[in-house]
This record gives sequence, C-alpha cells and structure tokens, in this order.
Amino acid sequence: MSGPGFSHDLRQRQTQSLVLAPQLRHSLKILQVAALDLRSVIQEELQSNPTLEEQPMDGESIDKGPEPSPEEEGAVGSSDDGDHREEMDFDKQFEILGKLDQDWRDHMSSAGGTQTHTAEDAEKRQHFFDSLVSETSLQEHLMQQVALDDLSAPLLAALQHLIGSLDDRGFLAQPPADIALQTGLPYETILEALQLLQSFDPPGIGSQTLAECLLAQLKAKGRGEALAARMIRDQFELLSRRRIPELARKLGAPADDIQAAIEEIGKLDPAPGRRFAEDNNRVVVPDVIVEQEGTEWKIHLNNDYIPRLRISSTYRDLIAKGTLSKDEREYLRERMRSGKFLIDSIEQRQRTIERITREIIKAQTPFFEKGVASLQPLTMTQIADIVGVHETTVSRAIANKYMKTPHGIFDFKFFFTTGYQADSGASVSNTSVKEMLADLVAVEDKAAPLSDQELVAKLQEKGLTLARRTVAKYREELGILPSNLRRDYK
Repeated sequence: MSGPGFSHDLRQRQTQSLVLAPQLRHSLKILQVAALDLRSVIQEELQSNPTLEEQPMDGESIDKGPEPSPEEEGAVGSSDDGDHREEMDFDKQFEILGKLDQDWRDHMSSAGGTQTHTAEDAEKRQHFFDSLVSETSLQEHLMQQVALDDLSAPLLAALQHLIGSLDDRGFLAQPPADIALQTGLPYETILEALQLLQSFDPPGIGSQTLAECLLAQLKAKGRGEALAARMIRDQFELLSRRRIPELARKLGAPADDIQAAIEEIGKLDPAPGRRFAEDNNRVVVPDVIVEQEGTEWKIHLNNDYIPRLRISSTYRDLIAKGTLSKDEREYLRERMRSGKFLIDSIEQRQRTIERITREIIKAQTPFFEKGVASLQPLTMTQIADIVGVHETTVSRAIANKYMKTPHGIFDFKFFFTTGYQADSGASVSNTSVKEMLADLVAVEDKAAPLSDQELVAKLQEKGLTLARRTVAKYREELGILPSNLRRDYK
C-alpha cells in the first residue's frame, strides 16, 4: 500500500521545441563570425569537404560554378533522408527562431501584467541584446572609448595599433619606439596615443611594467602620493620581496603603516586586461566600408578574407558517369549539399550585413555627416522590423563586426544606443550624452570640479533632463572620478 501523499500515474503532455539542424547551427556561426575568423571557418570546411574548390581571389567572393545538369542537380539538391528540410530559406529559419523568442516574451508579459518602460529599461534591454552573442573583449571595450574622441588620422592609427599590441594582461607588449618603426608613424604621435590610451578604463591599461600598472591604479583613486605609491615608485624591489623592516627604514614610516600599504597594494589588479573576454579578433578589420560619393553613401563589403568557392566539377562528373557504388554516391551527394549550403550561408551573411548597414546609414545619417555628437537613438528592434528579420538575427549579424566610416572604425554595436528626448523634442543618444559629460569635465575648473548634481544642472541648461544617478553611472562608464577625487589642490 502506498504511503500517504504518494501516487503514481502516467500522463501525456504535448510540447513544442525547435531543434536546430547542424547546418543551421553552422550558418548561424558563419553569420556572427568576424571577417578574419570567417576565412578560418571556410578553410576548415575546405579541408573536410573534397567537393569544394577555392579559386583565386580576383573577382566575386563566391561562385557556385556552372549550372548543373538535371542529373547533377538531383545529386546536389535531393536527398533520400529528408535533409532538404535543412535547406529552407534562411530568413524563414530565423523567422521561426524569432517567433519562439517572441512567444516567450508575450507569455512573460501576460504573466507579469502591463508595465511601462522607461529609457533606463530600454537601455537594459538593449544591453541584453548586445550581450547575446559574446562578452566584450578588452579591445572592443577600448575601441568604444576611442569612438568618443575626435582624433586626427595619425593619432587614431597609432591608438588602434597600440590597442592591437596589448597582451592578455592589458600591458603594452612592445616598446613605443619599436611600434613607431613598425608603423612609420612619428615617435611623438605614438607617445601621445599611449598617454591617451593610459587614460582609458580600466586604470593601468597600456602599462609597460607591473609597477607602472599599479601606480596608475593608485593615481586613478587619488592615491598617487600615498605611502603605497611611494613604495612602488621608490622601493619596488624591496616590496616584491616583502622586506618590511627595510621598507620602514628606507621610507621612514612605521612597520604598521608599511603593512597597511602592502595590503592596499594587494587589492590592486596586476592584470587589468584579464577581466574581459578573451579576444579572438586581435586585429580590427572592418567588415564594411562606408564612403560618401557625391550626395550618396556607398557600401563596400570587405570580401578580401572570403575565399571564392564552387562545387567541384570533377565530382559532378563522377556521379554523372554512374560508376560509383551507392555508398560512394550518397557520400558525395551529402558533401555537395553541405558545400552548397556553405556557399549559400556566406551569400546570406553578406546580404544580411549589407541590408543592416544600409538601414543603419538611413537611421544614423547625422552621424555619418557630422560625427559622434550627432549619433541618434537606435535599437535593434527598429532595424529588425525594417529589414524583416528578428532582432536576435540582427544581434548575431552585428556581433564582432566593424564598420569603417569617415569618422573612424566603429563596432557595429556602437550605432545601437538608447537615448533621451531633449526639451526641444529632439532625440539624443546616450553616447552623445556621455560625450557632453566628457566635454563638461574637460573644461571644468580643476580647483572646483563639477559634482554630479552640478553636471545635471549643466545638462539641463542644454535642454536635457537626466537623473543624478544616471549622470553618475555615465561618469563611471567614462572612467571619470568623482569630483572630490578630481580636485587639483595645487
């Protein structure tokens, strides 16, 4: 007899789930990889698929080869096991994925009741989509800060090269003199770019030694003249050996103070670059180049890293001759289908990126004409609705992608930002707000720096109303210290 509260029964429950076919997973990977990584993905497929051929890079990026005969078409396009389901239109597949996402959100919305969404809610939601594919790498984090400055072409080139020269700790892997020789840029320009890089978040980035890195972090905290800083600057060798009595004698400080300073140093980050995701695209190569020709903006896709592919006619001929066994014939057919799907995936990737770029240009025309200060609020949902795909597809398509513009090279995510409405009715992106904040701090009286509340008042004078906590958050994201730590007592 069963105990109280226990029972056994059989029930049927019907559920829906979407299982991604291997080829669709592969197409999603192709969609979201960067230009340099795409060539590696294609080379892997070339190694494993004998029916694919690469041609010289002297024309179009991909080529399906001559039109197959009816018998050959059957070899590539048909299947006895239903694999044709994997070759449905890409947009249809993404639509299915998006439909499931939307159904889930609708369910959560109905379960939670009606809610109003503030600009801060929209920003959090945008951040979710920005983080959908991969974490931000150190290089991406630094390039986002570069985008906030209006730099000359030589200084921008020097800064980009320095960022690409950082090791996984965030340290500069080469001396500035060597970098100047490699790039052909003036040594003074390299030093100016290095000084700018070392002002970026996180503190300590771009250092050449551990001591320099730790000192930078103390200076960022307003502790540049503290005992801990003196210890690093003047007695780093003794510090590394933790020789407290000798440190106390050399620095003229009590042993207890030396111990407290060592503990303070122990809380610093000896490798500030390691808090970010591993960077798999160390060299920033634009996937798209946008140039103005007359009154029009032209889009040029970067096909330099995409091998030209086609299905090998040799294997088409083998199947057509009818001399192969059934297993050999089925193997080649499966490989041809896989190769054709790869070619279609690359074509779809390029088309999707081009369509998204075209809509970004339309939405961000003021930016392309005037620069970062004119960046408009824009969400992935807006672009997805116009292009006719789901916003998760847009998120995948722009992941790890860069666009070269007249104002520099920018991560695609840079163009998607929430914003605020000024008193005049005009929309202002949060990136533009951050630039306003940076400008206000740059010209403030260093003896009496602006508090967060005073920054709120200054922005309000410009017709922009923000909460103090929002200003504080943006200030921290810009790596700007609080007013009490920015004060110059000299």
